[in-house]
This record gives sequence, C-alpha cells and structure tokens, in this order.
Amino acid sequence: MITIAERTAQPLADDMLRAMFEARKRVFVDLLKWNVPVIENRYEVDQFDDPHAVYLIAVGDDGEHLGSARLLETLRPHILDTLFADLCAAHPPRGPDILEITRFCLDRRLPAARRLTVRNTLVSAIADYALMRGVTGYTGIAEFGWLQQILAFGWRCRPLGLPAVRDGRTLGALWIDIGSDTPALLAQGGVYIADALGFTGERRAA
Repeated sequence: MITIAERTAQPLADDMLRAMFEARKRVFVDLLKWNVPVIENRYEVDQFDDPHAVYLIAVGDDGEHLGSARLLETLRPHILDTLFADLCAAHPPRGPDILEITRFCLDRRLPAARRLTVRNTLVSAIADYALMRGVTGYTGIAEFGWLQQILAFGWRCRPLGLPAVRDGRTLGALWIDIGSDTPALLAQGGVYIADALGFTGERRAA
C-alpha cells in the first residue's frame, strides 16, 4: 500500500522522506545525471519540496523506500510553468483541480519484476488519489522513453506540445485526464492495481 505524506514543514526530519530523498539522489543525480540540488551530498531536495508538496510513497515491509512520486499544486509555482513552459504549445494548464506529477522515482535496487509492480502500484495510487481529492487532471514532464510509456498506460493522456532537447535530454510535457473510468482504463492496459492507495494509508508528516 502507498503512504501519503503531506503538509511536511520539515521533510528532512522525517525518516520516510529522508529515505525518499536519498533514493531520488541515487536515481536522478547518480544515474540520470540531472543538474538538481543535493543536500549533504546525500539528499535530492529542491525548491518545490515545501509544505505544499504531496508525496505518495511505496514502502517495503522492512521500511525501505521502493518508489515515490511528488504532486505539486499548479496554482503555485511548479516545474512545468516555472522551468519548462516552452514545452507547451499553449499556456501550461493550471487550476485548483489540476496537479503536476514530478519526481516519479523507482528505487534502483529493485529487481525488474518488483520494479514493474511498484511502478504499477504508484500509477494506480496517483489515479486513486485524484479521484479521492477531486483532481480532474495531471500535468507532467518526462524524458522521451518514459513519456512513451506513460502515454501507453491506457488512461486518457496526450502531449501538451512537441518534445524538445534540454541539456542533452529529449523532454516532453503531457496532460493526463482523470475521470471515474480511469481505473478501468488502466486495468485494460494491465497497469491498475486495486486498492493501491487505501484511504487508511493517509499520513501527515510533521
């Protein structure tokens, strides 16, 4: 099951979030070579990791980080409108019922089969969270290979503009439409895992 962490005033004071930031550093900095901030040469934390961010975190039985995603409000500064607005053919979508998916992270240490399960669990939780909170759509930015996977999951998803090369990476912006049929569409694509979120999993870190 996925844990929800939100309203985190001091994210580095929380064990679960520290493990997530460490995993993000291993993936986005060590593996993918992103030029993003790192704290104490250990934690990948940027300006959007503030009390308004929401984190969906998959944790193993022994407490290890398996995967995570960050959701940002689009009425506040977020990655698409702040750093990559030119990837959109029009203005980036914004609204109280629109969130941005960022930092979708699968732990590097996972074997392939478990990695796929964690990926599907996170995608399912993202859909369930939207339905639980009245979110009607997500925006996001992805490298081209990952973008193709997202578009193929089965949900209603489309590019917001043409992909472009940034710092040697081909990136694209996308829109994901969320409706009551989204779980069924993901299930048809072999992605949806029922009860991945579970309302009893909600957690508010200090």
